[in-house]
Amino acid sequence: MITRDTAAFLEFARGAAADFGPATARGAFLVAPDGFRLAEQSAADNRYMAEAAGFDAARASAQHRELHRALAGVVPTVCFAGDPQTPDALFPNNVFATARVDGSSRYVVGRMRHPVRQREAARADIRGFFGGVLDYAEIDLSTQPHPCELTGALVIDRARGLGFAGLSERCDREGARLIHDALGLRATLMFELAAGEYHTNVVLAVLAGRTALVCPQGFAEPAVVEAITALYAPHAVLLSPAEHAAFAGNAIALSEDAVWMSARAGQALSAESRRALTAAGFEPRSVELDAIEAGGGSLRCCVGEIF
Repeated sequence: MITRDTAAFLEFARGAAADFGPATARGAFLVAPDGFRLAEQSAADNRYMAEAAGFDAARASAQHRELHRALAGVVPTVCFAGDPQTPDALFPNNVFATARVDGSSRYVVGRMRHPVRQREAARADIRGFFGGVLDYAEIDLSTQPHPCELTGALVIDRARGLGFAGLSERCDREGARLIHDALGLRATLMFELAAGEYHTNVVLAVLAGRTALVCPQGFAEPAVVEAITALYAPHAVLLSPAEHAAFAGNAIALSEDAVWMSARAGQALSAESRRALTAAGFEPRSVELDAIEAGGGSLRCCVGEIF
């Protein structure tokens, strides 16, 4: 089921058992920020990106190593080398995603909007890791014409097999359908993002299938916010504009008991939001990523999940 009908989706989703698969990943992968700099093509539709002078490659590299060390304490985490010809590659979750469907593992290669990011999809080492080392089946969407920037555009409830696809220049309706099918999801809700938003995972996070962090101002239609909030009640956390701007919505749970976000996001969390996360069983944990956030993404964008 893939629909824009919020009522129909909510009715289906409420009846979906949490038996689709593990709620959190068994591993993670990163791409080092080698050659990290402003990618002008990406900046054309990413309002979160800093000006060229705001990029500090050395600081970004040091922060990325700290992120790797932190996540490796939770799940096995591998890091691929970066490439100066692909300055946005440190945000790999847009290009590569994994899933386990009907007992078989697969990896999906997305179709990026901008040519500078389309180069990432051709990386033989990452494809070889998933296809050759892990023996995952490949689903390659990178050469078809519809933009579908994977788990940047589509946020997933892995426990119930549900997707939330924000439509934008980086994911059209057909692109959302392609991701839905490639990941074998049960149901996906499509909706418009608010003007100026480029990826769903900046305005929404689903944590271990039981909690949602929602930035209401990131959605074009209040009905979508209401449906997501109803689905995850009483553990839906509505974030303020200040929390949204600090990337608090760009968070990830790699275990049942902790939510990871950048230090900037963690500092912006209100006492009410912290209490809500604690009530849901999550301890907020953070890593300093201000240099990386100059690239227009934050912690969730850096982390590819291995299922």
